[in-house]
Amino acid sequence: MKVLMFGWEFPPHISGGLGTACFGLTKGLSAVGGVEILFVVPKAYGDEDNSTARLIGANEISLGENIRNYRGFLKKINFIEVESNIIPYTSPEEYEKLTHKTETGKKELVLTRFGGTIEFSGGYGANLFQEISNYAVVAGQIAKVFDFDVIHAHDWLTYPAGIAAKTVSGKPLVVHVHATDFDRSGGSVNPGVYDIERKGMHAADKVITVSNLTRNIVINNYGVNPKKVETVYNAVEPTQTLEYIKAQKGINDKIVTFLGRVTLQKGPDYFVEAAYRVLQKMSNVRFVMAGSGELLSRMIQRAAALRIGDRFHFTGFLKGDQVKEMFEMSDVYVMPSISEPFGISPLEAMQSNVPVIISRQSGVSEILHNAIKIDFWDIEAMSDAIYGILNYQGLSNYFRQYGKEEVESLKWDNAASKIKDIYKSIV
Repeated sequence: MKVLMFGWEFPPHISGGLGTACFGLTKGLSAVGGVEILFVVPKAYGDEDNSTARLIGANEISLGENIRNYRGFLKKINFIEVESNIIPYTSPEEYEKLTHKTETGKKELVLTRFGGTIEFSGGYGANLFQEISNYAVVAGQIAKVFDFDVIHAHDWLTYPAGIAAKTVSGKPLVVHVHATDFDRSGGSVNPGVYDIERKGMHAADKVITVSNLTRNIVINNYGVNPKKVETVYNAVEPTQTLEYIKAQKGINDKIVTFLGRVTLQKGPDYFVEAAYRVLQKMSNVRFVMAGSGELLSRMIQRAAALRIGDRFHFTGFLKGDQVKEMFEMSDVYVMPSISEPFGISPLEAMQSNVPVIISRQSGVSEILHNAIKIDFWDIEAMSDAIYGILNYQGLSNYFRQYGKEEVESLKWDNAASKIKDIYKSIV
């Protein structure tokens, strides 16, 4: 079976869990066998891992002419103007202005470089919506040239591409919902993003969600037929394929880590408040906020206002070996997300023998048993859990041992087998 798969990022060029999940899934499908994947990203850098899929960049595809026909979805294109860069999970607060441009007729002018290719930034800049539109144009061209049996589009950025490929080829479409704008925005959805998400889900023959939490949002908030929405949980790379770094702390203090985007969705403010309460009871502990996002400055200011700045460390965005090193130094990992479709980072922490505390408002809480679960807003429960793990060795050892054993059973091969069955059901 041949799969035409659309994504927006692929390791080592990632900004969050989306690229990591895409790589894990392609690796799992490769291991299951019987599946050939052509993975398309807006911009190929040349250093991506091609062992699990053939990866090509939309920036490498020649359109042959400057005018491309549009039909259906792409007649109306949304443009966003922002002062700062945006990422696929950004909240509407960062959106400065939303305008709509309605196309005349069925044609749209696409500016190409010499040779008929389109330039893509490969990121999430101010022209993101234009790049999404251009990506869909290239997807239609790819659908004409390559042979495939099914289309698989990851997250809202690629839904227009998936629709375009389906329109051209007539092949079935699967959209993979890794997050919705209800998660990213805390409920204040951006109408432009919501419109893309809804049209993508309704155009799909099957919708894959990463948790039942997300499945319910798709059904109830987007009006999608429950019969075509299936949950397939994410997984984590097996430890035998990872080379963990034995990091040296350089201090005797305990370390409690928050690792993720510093945005409303991830609940960083609750982590800071819980840290303050823990530090009222013990002093030999430091808190690390590893990540970047629009709330970072506010978190630094709040830590200073609480007079715990000397106990708090802000590392900025970490990736690759930096993440492994951070987990190696950690005694507790906390994910206090307000709305988390899944959450791969707790699994990675558990692989490193780190006890984890996660919010009940996360998809991963549906499958984990050997983790402490709290409501994201319950700062007292969060601080008590942190204090307990740091001060009771038996409790810490329990979650280290059984957490690692549990997470080792969560393999991408299992997720890939379910997705392959979904492919078969619609081809």
